[in-house]
Amino acid sequence: MKKPWMILLLLFLLLGGCSGRKPDQTSAPTPTGETEQVTPAGPVFKNPVLRTNFPDPFLLQVGDTWYAFATNGSGKNVQLATSTNLIQWSLKSDAMPALAKWVQLNRSDVWAPEVLELEGTFLLYYTARDAASGKQCVGVTVSEQPGGKYLDPHEAPLVCQTDQGGTIDASPFRDGDKLYLLYKNDGNCCGFPTYLYIQELTPDGLGLVGEPVALIRNDQRWEGQVIEAPTLVNRLGKYYLFYSANSYAGHEYAVGYALCETPLGPCEKAAENPILSSRLDEQPFVIGPGHQTIITVGDQDWLVYHAWDILPSGTRGDSRYMWLDRLDWSSGKPVILGPTTDSQPAP
Repeated sequence: MKKPWMILLLLFLLLGGCSGRKPDQTSAPTPTGETEQVTPAGPVFKNPVLRTNFPDPFLLQVGDTWYAFATNGSGKNVQLATSTNLIQWSLKSDAMPALAKWVQLNRSDVWAPEVLELEGTFLLYYTARDAASGKQCVGVTVSEQPGGKYLDPHEAPLVCQTDQGGTIDASPFRDGDKLYLLYKNDGNCCGFPTYLYIQELTPDGLGLVGEPVALIRNDQRWEGQVIEAPTLVNRLGKYYLFYSANSYAGHEYAVGYALCETPLGPCEKAAENPILSSRLDEQPFVIGPGHQTIITVGDQDWLVYHAWDILPSGTRGDSRYMWLDRLDWSSGKPVILGPTTDSQPAP
């Protein structure tokens, strides 16, 4: 016969095993790319590297950490994710939780953030809807930390080409001791041509100098009604202006480039454009790759961009995931080794 204290002990153990601890409701797993695999040749990965809606990605490295910024989504004005290997990402809180006084609150449309580090201060350039004009315009915010919180104290946008449909897709560029800002007039909103402009910035990055210079416009068939998302880099002693074109929502969206003599032009579009486009001839399909940025790991350049998710039916979904592919240079021309869906060596 079991003694009373033994019966009590058994009941305690049984009840303890059934109760358990409730799951932590604040620590849901972050949707990232396929888990990094290690082979005899080293780690590999598959695209996309971030499987959540994260359009218009821009990446900045500070120390050992990569900061990825994206267009508004998931209740955030500026989405933010961090990584130490470019493959596994952790979503963070809103990098810009408060909007400037000039932004229209009921339709803020905070798009395409890009960040410039300047003497320990971080400047975030972004697109939002101007309450005064109703047009999309470009603002600039400041933070002492790369992940924010960014604050825009200005009463008015930095750039707002209201007579050309507005201004979007700001991209800072540093060339020696000169700072520049590239942007696009939002002409496709209103039946105007679209141009990519560049304008010198003040040394603190908060103001503009002189007048904008038009570099290129949408004048080729593959570009459709719009060119956008300028990215300027200096490679091989030359200036390469990458851009995206055509309807962002469809398979026509693609990436091209122009070769420029100086940051202020003149620029000539490449004959081989587009150099990154949708893949519809084999599965898995890739639809609408674009809004690119360029990063460097060691001596290897990489192109970071978004592409639409693909549903089991093979049709386009509603989210734009973040992708990563190698960018090589051959005979003075950029060669994008993508879009890839197979395993490839990790950065």
